[in-house]
Amino acid sequence: MHNGKGIQIPFMNDEKKNSLKSAIEALLFASGEPLSIQDLVNHLEEKAKLIEIIIQEMIEEYDNTSSRGIKIIVIKGSYQLVTKAENSDQIQKLLKKNKRQSLSQASIESLAIIAYKQPITRVDIDEIRGVKSESAIQKLVEKDLIKEVGRLEVPGRPILYGTTDEFLRQFELRDLKELPSLDLFGQDNDVQEEEIGEKR
Repeated sequence: MHNGKGIQIPFMNDEKKNSLKSAIEALLFASGEPLSIQDLVNHLEEKAKLIEIIIQEMIEEYDNTSSRGIKIIVIKGSYQLVTKAENSDQIQKLLKKNKRQSLSQASIESLAIIAYKQPITRVDIDEIRGVKSESAIQKLVEKDLIKEVGRLEVPGRPILYGTTDEFLRQFELRDLKELPSLDLFGQDNDVQEEEIGEKR
């Protein structure tokens, strides 16, 4: 068998070739990171030249098929499975949705309180929730949904928290005036709307 450049490789029937393509695709997908030809050789126990030719076929197939949402790219001699650029809008929507869904109930409650009562201290958040909120607040800071916006001028000068531009992006708000009802945050009755519903 020859590829388009005239490089001869051992005969391979369609079943074997498709099996190898499937294995390469699975490895690239599972890795999530670029894999070199040598990485694939180590896993597949096939000759490097054969794998290289098969991957080139796969690249052409992905590029020439509009019904596939993925493709293989080459990065410094290694190969990575990525999504096609034309699907970026749908992917961004999914990532935003998943980021919100990944918040714990404690984080959701704390975020709602901060959004509607900012600037606010951790002690005030604790009082509204009735439980400690330190861990939830730390998670929200790590996710860049809230930040320190100042200090309360009382003994100890506790941190005042407010929401970030990332918070607005994630919840598709132009500004805080567009804050929706607390239903967006999946609130239970643990945090009563009348306690935190006074918008600024």
